[in-house]
Amino acid sequence: MSEFVDRTTLHVKGGDGGNGAASIRREKFKPLAGPDGGNGGDGGSVIAVADPNATTLLDYSYMPHRTAQSGTMGQGDDKDGRKGADMILPVPVGTVVFEALPKTGDADADADAKQRHEHGRLLADLRHAGDRYVLAQGGTGGLGNRALSSKTRRAPGFALLGEPGQERDVVLELKSIADVALVGYPSAGKSSLIAAMSAARPKIADYPFTTLVPNLGVVVAGDDRFTIADVPGLIPGAAQGKGLGLEFLRHIERTEVIAHVIDCATFEPDRDPISDYHALENELGQYAESLDLPIGTIPIAERPRVIILNKCDIPQARELAEFVKPQFEDMGLTVVCVSTASHEGLKELTFLLDSMVKELKARLAQQEQDHEEEREVIRPLEDMPRRRQNGKAKGLGYDFQVERRQDTSGNYWFEVTGAKPEQWVRQTNFDNDEAVGYLADRLAKLGVEDALRLRGAHVGDEVRIGTGDDAMSFEWDPTVAAGAEMLDGTPQSMRGTDIRLQDEGRAHRRTNAERRRQYHEMMDARAAVRAVMAKERKEGHWADPSVNDDPTDSKGLLPHYGADDDLDDGDAESQDSGDIRNA
Repeated sequence: MSEFVDRTTLHVKGGDGGNGAASIRREKFKPLAGPDGGNGGDGGSVIAVADPNATTLLDYSYMPHRTAQSGTMGQGDDKDGRKGADMILPVPVGTVVFEALPKTGDADADADAKQRHEHGRLLADLRHAGDRYVLAQGGTGGLGNRALSSKTRRAPGFALLGEPGQERDVVLELKSIADVALVGYPSAGKSSLIAAMSAARPKIADYPFTTLVPNLGVVVAGDDRFTIADVPGLIPGAAQGKGLGLEFLRHIERTEVIAHVIDCATFEPDRDPISDYHALENELGQYAESLDLPIGTIPIAERPRVIILNKCDIPQARELAEFVKPQFEDMGLTVVCVSTASHEGLKELTFLLDSMVKELKARLAQQEQDHEEEREVIRPLEDMPRRRQNGKAKGLGYDFQVERRQDTSGNYWFEVTGAKPEQWVRQTNFDNDEAVGYLADRLAKLGVEDALRLRGAHVGDEVRIGTGDDAMSFEWDPTVAAGAEMLDGTPQSMRGTDIRLQDEGRAHRRTNAERRRQYHEMMDARAAVRAVMAKERKEGHWADPSVNDDPTDSKGLLPHYGADDDLDDGDAESQDSGDIRNA
């Protein structure tokens, strides 16, 4: 028989998201066809699924570390990364998931807390077959520069990083779901009874606490079937942990009928069937007070009881059973005398338990139906959109919070927390100045800078985004404009621009109207030049190119700049005649 494990601590980690790709498409006749970097794939998640075929948590105690597959990074040519596969962990129906307590650093204290089975808040209760719960969420893949491009950022030179998967410790605790629970003192004959009524074969011996783990069996009653659980023996003080105590009392939480198995042939002093029943009911009552039962579950005190007087094949036991049976009936309890050795009363007990189980199941189904009818249905799309909080209110918005922190030495800093800012920091590649500038733009647009000003932050103050070891610390300087080095040498140009992709230049395709206008302008300029040259030829300026007949260009057809305005016409004519005579 395999070992029964009903509690274990599991370390789970979701797959990391793949990084986005920063790539530029290059084709023939299209040296710069735009960004084509694909997105990274999402990481897989670790999911617990309630499986009816699973009966123990043994596998997870041997292999307590489970990690889902990571997503692959994006590539050029518009290729997105592959998504990581989810890791499905089948657990028995009735498994409860708790958050593990954080380690204090003290080895003795941590070991003592583990020994006492302490755990954190409740995360999930897998009560029905097929129930699922994500133990560790996979990381989101980073966006490539194709997805980051826009009209104002046409050529991003960066991509976002993939988020790391969620990593944490959880406690898996099994609470057996059976229709009937057999409770009683040690050596009361519970294991023998379940072996006689079902095909289960638990360990049976003549000493107390033979049963150390719950045993489940399926009982057939005509056309019906129900499950029965053999809970390890209880003794006074079990609700405080005495004996096996709380170790297995939780297996009674999910049962529908509680059957008290009372040993009528015990030779222990100060014990009789009536006192045994009251002692066990007292322990169950104390344990029920500390329970927080889920919706649709009947409290333990209101669940039907049946008294099973065992070992009636012994004459002294039969005599005692017949003596106490009227007393139990006066309490309103159903009493059955049985013998696992001679199988006396087992058939009657089987059909009695079957009728009680069917009656209680119908009652539970009606309660769940009434609860579903009373449940309020929330339709978010019909509600008014959320409004951003007033800037003077705590948190300065519903997307993030800004708080001023100070340590004992007097050092202070401003802490920014929120899902969006922390996610953006994890996705930023701080080795790329353009990516850092993109992060600054997103934070400013979200309103983080305005919130820091309202909190009293000054230039040079330390700002931390996130908490713990994942926090990113930097000096706040909102006046510095972050930008990437561009190809034209401008140090503070717009991020995500490329002069080779601007509208001015060969990348711009002229329209037909622009082509006609430019053609007519060119032809008009050529005609004007030909007219000027023809007029100069007619004036005789080009009669002999070797003779410089107008060194000052005083008779030129084009405007002459720099000529002496005081020079009169007479002086100009005498100078011209002198030049002609010299020639």
